[in-house]
Amino acid sequence: MSELTKPNLIMRMLNAVERAGNKLPDPAIIFLFSMIIIWILSAIFSQMTFDAIDPRTGSAIEINNLLTGDALASFLANMVKTFTGFAPLGVVLVAMLGVGVAEHSGYINAGLKMMLKVTPQALLTPSIILIAIVSHTATDAGYVLVIPLAGIIYYAMGRHPVAGIAAAFAGVSGGFSANFIPSGIDPLLQSFTQAGAQIIEPGIQINPLNNWFFTSASSLFIVLLGWYITDKIVEPRLANTKIDTDEEELPAFGEVTSHDKKCFLIATSIMVIGLVLLFFTAYPEDSPLRAENGKLADFSAPIMQSIVPLIFLLFIVPGAVYGFLSGTFKSSKDMISAMSKSMNSMAYYIVMAFFCALFIDAFGKSNIGALMAIEGAEGLKAMQLPSAVTIIGIVILTGIVNLFVGSSSAKWGLLAPIFVPMLMQLGISPDLTQAAYRVGDSTSNIVTPLMPYFPLVVVYCQRYVKGTGIGTVISMMLPYSVALMVGWTIFLLIYWWIGLPLGIQASYVYP
Repeated sequence: MSELTKPNLIMRMLNAVERAGNKLPDPAIIFLFSMIIIWILSAIFSQMTFDAIDPRTGSAIEINNLLTGDALASFLANMVKTFTGFAPLGVVLVAMLGVGVAEHSGYINAGLKMMLKVTPQALLTPSIILIAIVSHTATDAGYVLVIPLAGIIYYAMGRHPVAGIAAAFAGVSGGFSANFIPSGIDPLLQSFTQAGAQIIEPGIQINPLNNWFFTSASSLFIVLLGWYITDKIVEPRLANTKIDTDEEELPAFGEVTSHDKKCFLIATSIMVIGLVLLFFTAYPEDSPLRAENGKLADFSAPIMQSIVPLIFLLFIVPGAVYGFLSGTFKSSKDMISAMSKSMNSMAYYIVMAFFCALFIDAFGKSNIGALMAIEGAEGLKAMQLPSAVTIIGIVILTGIVNLFVGSSSAKWGLLAPIFVPMLMQLGISPDLTQAAYRVGDSTSNIVTPLMPYFPLVVVYCQRYVKGTGIGTVISMMLPYSVALMVGWTIFLLIYWWIGLPLGIQASYVYP
């Protein structure tokens, strides 16, 4: 097969995926139907007994029937709480209030115009992916900041904005476990890994940064892989996709005047002063922003729980200052109007979030997701495969489960008590097992509509191409997902084969 034919075949396959995916119902309806299916399956499976042991309870797993009178009454009584308590909803809306002020005041546009003057276009894609990877440090900030800004930056550069969204989504979500900056996810996963390892060795201790060197090296690999796929596969395929949004709805990029620069520098200086004050507030060991154990990066630390409000403040303050100094805002009404405009663009996402919240709640309460994970892990254990093949199996199984169960900690809470002791008996360390899990947990995020932020990415794309549907985004992200699943797994195996350190106080073998 010629080199010319191969890309054409890939494009035809992706186009077929897009056509099939776009024939699916609206994402909100998919979540609604999925919830009903879960209800029905829960009623059927609740009549069955399973031998699989639930590691959370130590007893045989049971499926909860969601079609009983009590369950349906609880569903109706808690529907509002389920919706308003849906974590991604609050993250998106609160952050977008601040971003809306910064965007409509012209602050973001001024900053982007100044940045684009010093950024070589050839390095735009790797820069976006790298920033997306680093954004994991601030929990879900990448979804509400980096991804939409990537679209704006690409548009300003004269490139297809949807390609920028794809590159950022691949970095934020597809490369979720690749980061050279430690974050709250490290001690969270370590806690489950350690609990699983203590089943075999009660006194064993796992370092929270046991995968740090591997995830740091993975960052460079993800940047290079994502760069190639964006520039060679995704963006060329989007060449014939026209931007059909009204021009007045798209960001305008003209010359940066000296007045714009002055206003931007003053607004940014105020933001920097705020960051400095935050640093000196958080630095003392007895800071109220620290967790009870004195750590800042712990999920229980008030500063980690305040990431979204901080994003709101770090955008609304400089955005408002810039708006009033530049004359974009004449009164407080203009600032409130900017917030309203940002909320208008979120209306579609709010509708989808309502049905998504109900589905995820039903899926969790039914225990069907837990059954899938446990049965899959037990099946892999029963195969008694060679060590390298077992590692590959863990990556693949985690990727499959990840299509249905989005929470990283929830999945590892189920799988760690099975995978970790199982592989310890094969001579594989808990550190390597956790690294394999992290690869599988990342690679399929970007192709499952059941991921809570997936509908938000659809909304971002619709800002530029109104006809964007589920199939459009899945077909666009599929090359990243496949390449990450295959390439990152191979990268892990080579990393293991060479013997490079996984992280601090980490090993490959047990004992």
